[in-house]
Amino acid sequence: MGLGIADITDERRVELDTPEDTSRLAAAVGARLRAGDLLLLSGPIGAGKSHFARAVIQSRLASDGRPVEDVPSPTFTLVQTYALDGVEIWHADLYRLTHPDEVEELGLIDAFDNAICLVEWPDRLGPLIPPQAIGLTFDVTGDTQRSLTLTGPATRLAALLQEDQT
Repeated sequence: MGLGIADITDERRVELDTPEDTSRLAAAVGARLRAGDLLLLSGPIGAGKSHFARAVIQSRLASDGRPVEDVPSPTFTLVQTYALDGVEIWHADLYRLTHPDEVEELGLIDAFDNAICLVEWPDRLGPLIPPQAIGLTFDVTGDTQRSLTLTGPATRLAALLQEDQT
């Protein structure tokens, strides 16, 4: 059995000059997310992981006709959920976890199949990372500049970034 195009992993790099650029990209990507999408947000503290996640959630709330609300970092609660029409968004910050077994106790693994999941510090997932996950790695390149590398299944990356798939 050969590999299909959906099985091919690809990589895209996006340069973000300002926090507003990050917010715009997050809103655009967020509009295309669907149940079962898992974004793994990596990078050093202050690189833009939480900013990106907040912008995705706030844009989805707005497009759902809901008032924009404060989106706190789930550093202490570990997971925040947002119920939208037809899909839930799970925002997880796994920084304080020490072992992948702790992830299973959160119910996050089940959410991977039926929710949109935004996971900060995904290295804490260990071997629990599913193959369909999209990795977003943020690098600080200046005072406000960030470089974002996206990796994952080629067809899903192209759809999220609205690239021509021909």
